Amino acid sequence: MNSIKSSLVTAKEAPSKTPAARKSRGGRPTKQEALALEQKILDVAARHFSENGFAATTMEQIAADCQAGKDTIYRRYPSKAKLFEALMARGHQDLLPELEKVAHETGEPLVVLKKFARTMLSINLRPELIALNRVALGEAVAVGGAQRISSKDDPIMQRFGSLVQAAQTEGTFAQGDPLILAEQLLYATSIKPLILSMLGNTEFSDSSQQDNYFDMAWDLFLNGAGCKPFESQV
Repeated sequence: MNSIKSSLVTAKEAPSKTPAARKSRGGRPTKQEALALEQKILDVAARHFSENGFAATTMEQIAADCQAGKDTIYRRYPSKAKLFEALMARGHQDLLPELEKVAHETGEPLVVLKKFARTMLSINLRPELIALNRVALGEAVAVGGAQRISSKDDPIMQRFGSLVQAAQTEGTFAQGDPLILAEQLLYATSIKPLILSMLGNTEFSDSSQQDNYFDMAWDLFLNGAGCKPFESQV
């Protein structure tokens, strides 16, 4: 990534020969203006969907709050479902740097895996994500505004699986398909608190409660619930 350098120009310095990027005056917007408008549309949409739900949110409301024409919104997102889908995709992408930072920490693979899973729980319980997930599961899925991403195509789950695989290589995690194990670990440590929070339960709004639940679920997942290895009766 190219570094960006900034400098201050004093009154005695000659102005740069390269003109600064100018705001377009009518007509086609600049690339920077287009990107800024796109982010504004998604920010406004996130607020409306979170506060009002999918059905009660209209493209007209979003356009008005963005101070943009409906045609401008529809050129980018041909339907409300497509707008919601883009919003969820942006949220997914925004989480990657935070999770990659955890995944690249030094330490024993099992310790890094545990911290990654705990971070996933914290992320899932953020109020803005709880609100959007509630809308996605309750309304948007039915109209195609939220699509399930296969774990093998999901960069977050791919990273989760690679951490499982690293712990397997070290001999501190059971053998098996790393992605399936990562999915089951996510279900064990995050899904119950997320569902309860989506239903309005505030039990896990406190970080200490999250810690207690996570530690219990982590230990149970790693050590199992049975007193001896399960033997199929079939």
